[in-house]
Amino acid sequence: MDPHALSPGAGGPAWLAALARLSARGEAAVLVTVTAARGHTPREAGARMVVGLTGTWGSVGGGNLEATAAERARALIRAQAQAPETLTLRLTDRAANEHGRQCCGGEVTLHLDPVLHARAQVAVFGAGHVGLELARLLARHPVGMHLIDSRAAQLTPERLLPLQDAEAHVTAHHAPIPELVLDTLPPGTHVLILTHDHAEDAAILDAALRRPGRGFLGLIGSGAKWTRFQTQLRDLGHTPEALARVTSPIGLPELNAGPHRKHPAVIALSVAAQLLPYLTQPHLTPTPDLNPAPERTP
Repeated sequence: MDPHALSPGAGGPAWLAALARLSARGEAAVLVTVTAARGHTPREAGARMVVGLTGTWGSVGGGNLEATAAERARALIRAQAQAPETLTLRLTDRAANEHGRQCCGGEVTLHLDPVLHARAQVAVFGAGHVGLELARLLARHPVGMHLIDSRAAQLTPERLLPLQDAEAHVTAHHAPIPELVLDTLPPGTHVLILTHDHAEDAAILDAALRRPGRGFLGLIGSGAKWTRFQTQLRDLGHTPEALARVTSPIGLPELNAGPHRKHPAVIALSVAAQLLPYLTQPHLTPTPDLNPAPERTP
């Protein structure tokens, strides 16, 4: 199915509006449709819901029926499946039910169609000279890009004017506490930390290392800065294996040399070139950390 053929109108169903939002953010989704309903069933043929990795919108009947469909839909998303599937479930007390019992007595056939496929997501923390140059380069690629800064003046429409014709879906986040934005980002987002404040850098990096899912994680700065940060992060409970996830200083070494190595455009080019394989070859994305550092208590 072509997701662009679906356009939410005013007052349209929740699943349709959700599909538009997921598409704009570059997140994967499966459209689940009841294609046949025999006997007593909670929903009729034509009922739909959209399933993403972090939520569902609409309904095909609730209970075990819906939970089973959502579980299978997420398996298709994780497998990056392209082809649709058909799933038939019996609603009787003799049927296998993993998510509670439904004894309506009928049978439901569901069509699971992967209508949206995930785009790589990049979060650039810090919209200063280097961050904006980097955003301009990444905006030429079909990614979801989040530009985050604690300073509202760095994210004005006039300053972001060079990003207006971006192929990327760009979202600007003014966040006085930037690390809180991490919880709103899709799983696997690649995180680049280059703020104006070393204390902000440290807080963002600490929070990023505590996320259960991960992508590329890079920190701008000198080797001396990274040495100091490692000491702080170890004191906060991060293991050597967790610290090994961090690339610092970021950027291709061969581009980080020469008389112009400190120019913002050169630094941005170096970082973009290092990140590019992760955007074009999903298999390079690091696997999820099964043992993240424990949550900090206030």
